[in-house]
Amino acid sequence: MGMGCLHQRLGRTRALPFVRRFKPSEIEAATSGFSTALETGGPRGTAYRARFADGLVATVRRAGGGDPEQEGQEGAFYRELQLLGRLNHRHVVRLRGFSEGHNRFLVFDQMENRSLKECLHDPLRTPLNWRTRLQVAIDVAAALEYLYYFCDPPVFHVTVNSSNVMMDADFVAKFQLSDVSVVGHDASEGSHAEERIQQRRTELVFQYGVLLLELVTGQSPGGGDGDLVRWVQEPGFAGSMQRMVDADLGGTYDAGELRDLVIVARLCTRQGSGTAVVSIPQVLRYLQGKVGDKNR
Repeated sequence: MGMGCLHQRLGRTRALPFVRRFKPSEIEAATSGFSTALETGGPRGTAYRARFADGLVATVRRAGGGDPEQEGQEGAFYRELQLLGRLNHRHVVRLRGFSEGHNRFLVFDQMENRSLKECLHDPLRTPLNWRTRLQVAIDVAAALEYLYYFCDPPVFHVTVNSSNVMMDADFVAKFQLSDVSVVGHDASEGSHAEERIQQRRTELVFQYGVLLLELVTGQSPGGGDGDLVRWVQEPGFAGSMQRMVDADLGGTYDAGELRDLVIVARLCTRQGSGTAVVSIPQVLRYLQGKVGDKNR
C-alpha cells in the first residue's frame, strides 16, 4: 500500500490493526490516575508504569507531535504511528498501543531495568558486569542496523545515547523510540536523499562510538567532542586503556575484548573526512565475531 493510500485510510478509519487502541479511561485506570511516574522531564517527557486489566504491564508516555487540534497534526500522528507500529526487532522497544483524543498516549513494553544511563551512573544500582556491557554494544548495533538498513523507509532522526537504550528484566538492551516526532522519512525522496542518508549514517556511527566509550569508562560523555573522544583519538590511547576502564568493574574484564571495543570506538569517532571510516553493519559483524553471544 502506498503512503498516499495509507494516509487516506488512516484519516478515514483510523485503522491501525498492528497496535491496540486504548480508551483514555483504560490508560488512566492502568496508571492509577498517573500516580506512578517512572521518570519525569527529559526529552521523552514523563513516563508512567501501567498495569492493564488483562495483565499487560507496560510503560505509558504522552505522545509528542504538537497540539492535536492543530491542522495537520492528526495526520502526522497517525503516519508516525504507522511507522512505529511496524517496527519489529528484538532490540527495539515494542509499541503495544496508543490512545486518542486531546491527550494522546503511547504504550510500550515495560523495561524493568530502565535506561542504560541509569544502569551505568546510578550509584544505588549494581554495576553492569563486563559481559553485559559487551552484549549491550552488540545489541545496540543490531538495533541500529535494523533501523537504518532494513526499515523501508529508514528510521532517521534518532539519537544514540545511554538514555535511549533501555534494559529489560534480563538486561537485554533495546533501543527506545518513544516520541513519534523522532521517526522520520526525509530520506525517501529528493535530489539530495543519498547525501542525507550518508550524513545521518556518519552521525550515527559517531554517536555509537561515544556510547561504547561510556560503556567502557562508566563516564558520561558530556559534549559531542568531549574528553572521552579526545582521549581515544590520541596516538598513545592504547597505553592508558587500563586506567580508563570503569572502576566499578573491579578489574574484572577481558583485556583483549577491552582493546577490541576501544579500537571500534576509536574508528567510530574518527572525524575529518566527512564520511565514517566504518559502518554499523561492519561494526556489528566485527563484534559478533570477536566476542560472540557468550553467556552473560
